[in-house]
Amino acid sequence: MAKEKSKKHRMAAVNSDINVTPMVDVMLVLLIIFMVITPMLQKGVSVELVKTDNPIQMPDADKEDAVLVAVMRDGTIFLGSDKIAADQLTSKVKDQLANKTDKRIFIKADARAKYGDVVDVVDNVRAAGVDEVGLLTEQRKQSSFETPPPPAGGVQ
Repeated sequence: MAKEKSKKHRMAAVNSDINVTPMVDVMLVLLIIFMVITPMLQKGVSVELVKTDNPIQMPDADKEDAVLVAVMRDGTIFLGSDKIAADQLTSKVKDQLANKTDKRIFIKADARAKYGDVVDVVDNVRAAGVDEVGLLTEQRKQSSFETPPPPAGGVQ
């Protein structure tokens, strides 16, 4: 009888709860990894884009084979992630677009870049035989504290 009592006592002590601590640890590690990796997924170099109210969506700019030209604040030009001189841009763009049917390039210009530098890049890209040039911008965020614009039309 003492043997039966000790067996019942051991069965009652069995813990059937699921231990979620290891799962939470793994999820936190994954979260940290994704937070670190996500900024690196941006193609090309990082540029502070001009903010606009009504940008046109250009989903093709995010494609793997999209050709991106970045103009930095100091006038430095990047083709993809490679630094390039302005006079070499035309030949390099021709090389990249040689076997493509879609001759489209996207330009990311810093908001504080000189207008003349951006125009020079557009001229060099056009000289390479590009059909379409997309100027990338960001959507301006409206804060919840801003008052909406007055309705168009007559006086109320």
